[in-house]
Amino acid sequence: MKKLIVCSLSAIIILASFSSCTAVKNTNKKQRGAAVGAAGGAVIGGVIGNNVGNKKNTALGAIIGAVVGGVAGGYIGDRMDRQAERIEEEIPGAEVTRVGEGINVTFNEDAGVYFDTNKATVKGTSATTLDRLIGILKEYPDTNILVEGHTDSAGAEEYNYNLSRQRAQSVTNYLVSKGISSGRLTTNWYGETQPKADNGTAAGKAKNRRVELVIVANEKLKQEALGKAKQ
Repeated sequence: MKKLIVCSLSAIIILASFSSCTAVKNTNKKQRGAAVGAAGGAVIGGVIGNNVGNKKNTALGAIIGAVVGGVAGGYIGDRMDRQAERIEEEIPGAEVTRVGEGINVTFNEDAGVYFDTNKATVKGTSATTLDRLIGILKEYPDTNILVEGHTDSAGAEEYNYNLSRQRAQSVTNYLVSKGISSGRLTTNWYGETQPKADNGTAAGKAKNRRVELVIVANEKLKQEALGKAKQ
């Protein structure tokens, strides 16, 4: 599991100015989420979220933009640690990244969530993988989930944009059909605009044909965390 965190207020300001990756680093469980002060965390986090998420890494931007910070952020981070560990246990092929107070899960063809060429139907191995994820999402109900669709660069840009929309919505619809509240879900799609690997190779294209999920605390968990911080 990759573990990333915004490491200090100074780093936050640098990141907001330069969109730099140097403001995140590996850290331990207790530090995660507590680096940003509770008073300014949400505001600064929102600035970073907009900056990092601008056509570069919207998943990371969404997580950092939802930050609470302080002791409450550490409480949320501990919850996310346990959830991330469960996802890794149940879905070994998934790329699970712990970022601040949230989780980024990437499913590509190697992770068991994939689609037939030019199709957007969830079936077979993809359904089995999502069923395992759904079980974990039900264990941790106090979270919101962002579903993102991405494609490789093969084909026309507009076609890929629509295909990523269809695939992201297909995953969202599947989660809802299996009992995940639609109120927890937001769906976005980006076509070929956010590659994670080189589209010039077959292996790179396979990594770019992906669905990403972002898991962050909902309002109930945030209030619970803030209450614990006051005790």
